[in-house]
Amino acid sequence: MKASIHPSAIVHPDATIAENVNIGPYAWIREDVIIGPDCEIGSHVILLPGVRLGKSCQVYHHAVLGEVPQDLKFGGEKTTAEIGDRTVIREFVTINRGTQARGATRVGSDCLLMAYTHVAHDCVLGNHVIMSNAASLAGHIDVEDWVIISGLVGVHQFCRIGQHSMIGGLYRVTKDVPPYIIAANEPLAFCGLNVVGLKRRGFPADTIQALKKAYQLIYRSSHNVTDAVRILEQHDNRIPEVQNILDFIQKSERGIIR
Repeated sequence: MKASIHPSAIVHPDATIAENVNIGPYAWIREDVIIGPDCEIGSHVILLPGVRLGKSCQVYHHAVLGEVPQDLKFGGEKTTAEIGDRTVIREFVTINRGTQARGATRVGSDCLLMAYTHVAHDCVLGNHVIMSNAASLAGHIDVEDWVIISGLVGVHQFCRIGQHSMIGGLYRVTKDVPPYIIAANEPLAFCGLNVVGLKRRGFPADTIQALKKAYQLIYRSSHNVTDAVRILEQHDNRIPEVQNILDFIQKSERGIIR
């Protein structure tokens, strides 16, 4: 089915629009934009050069995707803002394109970015990520799969947030958040395993128990983080999820939350 474009929308002839795309009134689609099949583009949406939308995405009214980075080092280089399949982008969301550092800002598939969220330049979001209203990511942030960032959370540049973790509302993230946990308080701290989320996603009971024991050693014992990691590394038959924790901590440059 051919794309349906409202007469008031402005679509550049060099934009690539796939089949069965609906573009609402007063939308502005610039050159070098690619919109995949079955996408819904709301009214007053602005898609700027370098935007790449996968299939079946929904972009709600007044969202602005692909604007130049809010980075004084940006020199006008050609970069992209890439969105995966079936991702929902709600009202007034802003996603800036990348800089020469990474070349792209990337949001994965099956994500939900609620109203007024902001994803800055060179961020990389995995799949199934949820950002609640007015959460904001600074530049160069990595968010792994199945992360939930609650409303009005601010994340400092270059931070990493591990898979299946959840950040409580209104808090600020200034260090790396390891996977599978709930983080809250000021300053942000470990508040336990994300048990409810892990159960909903089908993690077996023995895996959840192993994760509890690992984080008890890291956060609730007399050992510092370095010693706790060393002890966990010495255990035989480590499950993959525990190894994910160790890999995440070992790669941390900002350090993990307390």
